[in-house]
Amino acid sequence: MSNGTEQTNAWEKKAYEGEGTFECRDVRKSYKETEVLHGINLSLERGKIYGLIGRNGAGKTTLLSIMSAQNPATKGEVLLDGEKVWENPSALRKICFSRELNPSNQNNLYSMTVKEYLKAGSIYYPDWDEQMAQDLIKEFELDPKKKLLKLSKGMLSMVTIIIALASKAEFTMLDEPVAGLDVFMREKFYQLVLDEYTQTGRTFVISTHIIDEASPIFEEVIVVKKGEIILKENTEQLLARAWHVSGKDTDVDAATKGLDQHHVQNVGRRKEVTVFLEEGQRVTESPEVTIQPVTLQNAFVALCGE
Repeated sequence: MSNGTEQTNAWEKKAYEGEGTFECRDVRKSYKETEVLHGINLSLERGKIYGLIGRNGAGKTTLLSIMSAQNPATKGEVLLDGEKVWENPSALRKICFSRELNPSNQNNLYSMTVKEYLKAGSIYYPDWDEQMAQDLIKEFELDPKKKLLKLSKGMLSMVTIIIALASKAEFTMLDEPVAGLDVFMREKFYQLVLDEYTQTGRTFVISTHIIDEASPIFEEVIVVKKGEIILKENTEQLLARAWHVSGKDTDVDAATKGLDQHHVQNVGRRKEVTVFLEEGQRVTESPEVTIQPVTLQNAFVALCGE
């Protein structure tokens, strides 16, 4: 295996020295006349698990493809340890973007077998862990001789997970990794990521629509809305300041006056609203209103709902 003690210690040394910063500086992406990413500024610290969430078409996959140099930015730059990522082999060897596979694209790639696809991964990623790849094939009960185009959606997700984990890339990004997986296999995936993170300190960025299920492993959450990052925050701290307030409209208005309000819903004289408190703020309590904590999914809907 290529992920020996020496490599793990080197990663730990980097973390203690404060290296391993991944940066996007004013990253913009346009297709013809349409700009889909609008000046993204983002800094990822090494040794964390990030959740990247946003509605369909928000720009999540485009952002990850630019960060991994699979897609050029129209403007701006992506840096790893102060070096540009684009066409930089020394930076790219530290990055893996394992994206969702879709055989309907009619790409010749999908005529490859699982074994051939993983072999290509072992060539592309210099720190590839072949033993881990073989162990995961058995764990997922995949047939290595089966062509990708013959696999179910869930099995394709398993292949992308193997690529991501066995790559041993210091910065590993996954796009909808649990698509098509049943609840048992999704739980297995989260545990695999946590185990790998604990053992190596690798940084993971996971884009998913199954938010509440994945939220316990996210140290930080990044919310993308219409091509812009509207929030990047520690997950626990975000949820500690988010509250759902409901009751008679006048009572809710009094309880939330001056607070940052989102996802306001009115039904007759009843009102519901999600508020995000800043330091020193609080919801004014009264017997007439109900104040409840929210889940990460609730917070996301409040921030990104129309």
